[in-house]
Amino acid sequence: MRSDDRMMTGRTVHRLTRRRFLEVTLATGVMAAGSLLASCRQEAATPVPGGQTPATGPTIVTTPGAVTEFPRNETFFVAGFQWGPPTTFNPMTPGTGWPAGQGFNTPFQHLYETLFGFNLLTGGLEPRLGQRLEQPDPATMVITLHAGTKWQDGQPLTADDVIFTFELAKDHPEVPHNTFFDYVATISKVDDRTIRLELQKDRLNPGFVKLLLSGVKILPKHIWEARAKSGQTLTEIVDTEPVGSGPYKLVGFSPERIALQRDDNYWGIAVFGTPAPKYIVHPIFKSNDEGNLALEQGRVDISQQFVPKIWEMWEKKNLPVGTWFKQPPYHVPGSIPLLFINVNKKPWDNPALRRALAHAINYAQIAELAMSRYSITANSSLIIPDGAEQKFFDQANVERNGWKHDPQRAVQILEQELGAKKGNDGIYVLPDGTRLGPFKVECPYGWTDWQTALELVAQSAKDVGIEINTEFPDAPVLFTRIPNGDFELALWFVNGVSPASPWIRFRDVLDSRGVPPVGQRAFWNYNRYNNPAVADLLDRAAAAQSEAEQKELFTELDRIFMRDAPAIPLMYRPLEFYEYNESVWTGFPNSGNPVAPPQQGGAGIKILYVIKPKS
Repeated sequence: MRSDDRMMTGRTVHRLTRRRFLEVTLATGVMAAGSLLASCRQEAATPVPGGQTPATGPTIVTTPGAVTEFPRNETFFVAGFQWGPPTTFNPMTPGTGWPAGQGFNTPFQHLYETLFGFNLLTGGLEPRLGQRLEQPDPATMVITLHAGTKWQDGQPLTADDVIFTFELAKDHPEVPHNTFFDYVATISKVDDRTIRLELQKDRLNPGFVKLLLSGVKILPKHIWEARAKSGQTLTEIVDTEPVGSGPYKLVGFSPERIALQRDDNYWGIAVFGTPAPKYIVHPIFKSNDEGNLALEQGRVDISQQFVPKIWEMWEKKNLPVGTWFKQPPYHVPGSIPLLFINVNKKPWDNPALRRALAHAINYAQIAELAMSRYSITANSSLIIPDGAEQKFFDQANVERNGWKHDPQRAVQILEQELGAKKGNDGIYVLPDGTRLGPFKVECPYGWTDWQTALELVAQSAKDVGIEINTEFPDAPVLFTRIPNGDFELALWFVNGVSPASPWIRFRDVLDSRGVPPVGQRAFWNYNRYNNPAVADLLDRAAAAQSEAEQKELFTELDRIFMRDAPAIPLMYRPLEFYEYNESVWTGFPNSGNPVAPPQQGGAGIKILYVIKPKS
């Protein structure tokens, strides 16, 4: 899935994946610019340069005029995160070069590190710079750093660096974590290895704070303090010689690839061991087809691209290719694209009509045809029924209060609850003379999985007597119109799995607080849904001290969502498409060998410690 659209931010053009936009925009409330989470734009394949086989590897340009050949059995090739020439490795810049970016859910740990790494399978945090996180009371967090943490230039990494990084949010609203002090009252130093957080007691939300603790990359104070005081906008600083604390250093980049080399002086070797690859290279492919062919041929070891019918690589071609599951859905679900309905436009202000549409949609068909079997059939809950969120999912609530593909039930609602009568053209008309269509449903052009899903929605709706037409504008158009509330029906996204989910997803869909009027940009609740019961339930769920209490509150929020149907889940998507080829490296984690989660960011850095060269 390729993202290559661009938008302007200030004087700089940045490339930004749709996932990065989602996480920066929704998790923090900052409007980032760029193109968006992996769309499924299929382009003509660009011929792949010859001479690159699993045995030889490519040439890496490290500095102008300098060429270094990396041994293939020491080099790990990654694809799917970089789609254009990198211009900066500033971790606060939207669209920064891999691996300095990747948003809040699962940020890469190769170059810069976070305090903790999120594991999307367990929903828990795992040590990175932080050795442990303790909560002596509900409003206090104490973080202890590992012994010996240091920067790649040899300077010690201490509590001062951690506090400096988070306190940038006070004077620099442009930084991605600018909402930190909305939820944290104070951050203070106990000693060089210990940091204390006092949370905002009137806005208690430990899950959101954990999202930031596992999402904010810690910066070296001795380098960034002068920059912070210079008056510069920190996101516009161009940094091509980054100094992080991670196990790999940047050794070269060009329009064709980015190269990292293992830091054998890495502070974490005593804690985590030594990662297996000496070099990591991210080729910059011109198309999905080119990258997918490289994966198939073993010139890429791990990929995060959309690969149509990937199962054919092992079932028909007998290739050593794998995904997390060997059977559908092949990937662990991590996000829910939603069909947002403008509840303030007639006749969609009637929840009965919205539920009729929800019953009309063939979700199994969307999973099969639009998502290429990479999604289980979507249900009516805002909670993902697998992985980290499964513990909060209430199947009985879904069966009792939700919806499913049931055209007869859709017709029953139209006729009995709404009093509609079918016209000679097969489209229903409401008692006040309102014809149910034509309505317009939108998503960005080039996001082919979403486009296919909406074509199926339109056909399902027509089958029960609601006329919906599809329209696919360019992405930048919808990135203005949808947040401004200027749409009728639109397929859009909300936050995926994180330490703050599913709370943050209910916030995104149901919470009207902090949402401006139509015509002004919103960062959640794009259709301006309002229910006075939501705020208290959300606040209680955020502050709840037990999973049992949280589940009860999420169940009630889900009941409200399913009753009012302001949006309709259409499919599930992974946080990352997880695909690997074992021609050169073996031992990849999967459902039968779950030694690391199926993600390259966050806790997924453990993949580099469990794989081994085949020869």
